[in-house]
Amino acid sequence: MTEVTARSRYRIEGMDCAACAAKITTAVRRVPGVADVSVSVAAGTMTVEHDDSPALGAAVIRQVQSLGGYEATALSAPSAEAASPDDAEAGCCGGHDHGHDHAHGHGHGHGHDGDAPAEDRGHGAAGHVHGLETSAGPWWRSAKARLTFASGLAFALAWIAAKAVPGYEQWLYAAAVLVGLVPIARRAVAAARIGMPFTIEMLMTIAAIGALIIGAAEEAAAVVFLFLIGEMLEGVAAGRARASIQGLAALVPKTALVEEGGATTEVPAERLAIGSVILVRPGDRIAADGEVVAGEGAVDEAPVTGESTPKRKVVGDAVFAGTINADSVLRVRVTAAAADNTIARVVKLVEEAQESKAPTERFIDRFSTWYTPGVVVVAALVAVLPPLLAGQPWGEWIYKGLAILLIGCPCALVISTPAAIAAALSAGARRGLLMKGGAVLEGIGRIEAIALDKTGTLTEGRPKVTDLIAFGRPEAEVLSLAAALEGGSSHPLALAILGRAKEQALPVPQASDAAALGGKGVTGTVGGERVFLGSPAAAAERAALSDDQRASIERLNGEGKTVSVLLVDDVLAGLVAMRDEPRADAKAGLEALKAAGIEPVMLTGDNRLTAEAIGRDLGLPVRSELLPQDKQRIVREIQASGKRVAKVGDGINDAPALAAADIGIAMGGGTDVALETADAAVLHGRVLDLARMVELSRRTMGNIHQNIAIALGLKAVFLVTTVVGLTGLWPAILADTGATVLVTANAMRLLTWR
Repeated sequence: MTEVTARSRYRIEGMDCAACAAKITTAVRRVPGVADVSVSVAAGTMTVEHDDSPALGAAVIRQVQSLGGYEATALSAPSAEAASPDDAEAGCCGGHDHGHDHAHGHGHGHGHDGDAPAEDRGHGAAGHVHGLETSAGPWWRSAKARLTFASGLAFALAWIAAKAVPGYEQWLYAAAVLVGLVPIARRAVAAARIGMPFTIEMLMTIAAIGALIIGAAEEAAAVVFLFLIGEMLEGVAAGRARASIQGLAALVPKTALVEEGGATTEVPAERLAIGSVILVRPGDRIAADGEVVAGEGAVDEAPVTGESTPKRKVVGDAVFAGTINADSVLRVRVTAAAADNTIARVVKLVEEAQESKAPTERFIDRFSTWYTPGVVVVAALVAVLPPLLAGQPWGEWIYKGLAILLIGCPCALVISTPAAIAAALSAGARRGLLMKGGAVLEGIGRIEAIALDKTGTLTEGRPKVTDLIAFGRPEAEVLSLAAALEGGSSHPLALAILGRAKEQALPVPQASDAAALGGKGVTGTVGGERVFLGSPAAAAERAALSDDQRASIERLNGEGKTVSVLLVDDVLAGLVAMRDEPRADAKAGLEALKAAGIEPVMLTGDNRLTAEAIGRDLGLPVRSELLPQDKQRIVREIQASGKRVAKVGDGINDAPALAAADIGIAMGGGTDVALETADAAVLHGRVLDLARMVELSRRTMGNIHQNIAIALGLKAVFLVTTVVGLTGLWPAILADTGATVLVTANAMRLLTWR
């Protein structure tokens, strides 16, 4: 067994169907040193796991090119071996569990317990006729299109000549047959040489030659021409699916304006260095992932995340490459190189996901391994038994046997699943829903329970001021004094107070003699008054609190809110309550999950009061104050009850629970962890998108079932009509080609999913 030490990826040109992928996979697996191969038709890529043989890359490329009609180009140097694509399907999500002790920058005694949440590949009739085509240029300039046009022209000329020169029809049509059949036969031989004799090329070659022998040359020419038309249309459809996800890359502008030393220079976006500052004018697309360092304005993220409403960006906010600066000048510090920006990573992840087969696809592959030889046996029996046993005419039954060979081609059946999955993965990615492979896409639609973290998943992940209660002073003055003491702090609670003051455009006076009191709060002098902001317990040590004031604090604590008490000259001036509030769409998202038959539950490490308050607001059961191993145990308990479980977190914490779940989903705004650790990711953090992901999965499986019904149904109908003598060779190939085109077109409907 070959030791896997590295992985290499290749771009494959000229490949546009599952049969191509099967042929290439089988051929490359025969290269010494290759352990496994994963091929994506929709992405036009191949990943090879192999040993460290220095000449292996060149051998792989030669093997692909020996099949005829394909070109392989290395996309990257071999990388150290990581988990294989199929390993990712197992639902094992990386990540780390981090405890969070939010000590206030000033030593506040605020209690703030944040819950930072956390193949067996068979191959059937493989290979179609494939002329080399590059990803650039219109489809009609491809070698496949040229071959189709040449075959059509030869067929038309033969028909005209046969009318003009009667008696030579057989020879004229035979010449037309050879124009298209010779390339097909070459590829049939190449496939047979690597151990795949039951390819569509071989079936076509046998059928066409057999038709010539029994005097059906005109039908043989029609069959070859119709076959090539179907292949060409299939190539066009595959190109559309490939362009759908690759079109994301085109969202990034080719150039950027770099500011350096007071001057602005236009440079290629691909050469932007991390740390560079770029100028983004109103209406411009942002050329790189980065952080706003100057300016404030709305950014339209719809091209990347599908978010319909522009987001307001201020200094310190992250922006993505390909998004549009709507209304003001922004200066952005580049935080990721072109090869590592959000769009580049999304494209790479979706391409790799398309190389990972779903269970249904693997089943279809195994089925087709036996299906195609079985069709050959049935065709041979139809051609031989009636003449031998019943004295029927040999020519008539050989003709029917040849037609059955063409009807039996499993092309439409084999492509029914990968075409739908590729289209769905692309459609999801364009709307911020990433799923790592067909198994994940298929599995999401089957979940019956979903366990969600609180902080950063159901909530925004940062506290906000929810209540201001003033005693003897205006609320605005209470907030201004609190903000004065918090100036310069980066603690989440301090940022919540400062943010609320900024929202209300309140003045923030300067505090002097500010000092942190460890575990209690912060004190200072503002406008000649001694001001203290801290925990209720620390405030009670400095001032007497009335029963009504204590009742207000208890009520706010009972709602899961953190309360800071403001004292001015040791007299209670007000209360500031803060809480990490639910996302705007959290309640609607949970209702959508329930409507889909999925039971949600909150698993959080946060304190019981806070968790239960959020749970009441959102209407879902809560399990609180949990350690990572507790979350894993609960996930396993739900599974033991017979339900398939998805675990949703931020992609960083709760590694045990994510690994235990059937599907792990990261909720995050395009971070490395959100994109790389879980089975799936919701890029722009909408809870509603979890239900949309389930809907996309179920719609995809419905599409696959439709495709299988189309493929097998048409074959069954034409098999019967051929045996009873109603249809012949050209309707047979039309049934096969038509089914392939119908199945592909039906799958492409998923690209329009909204």
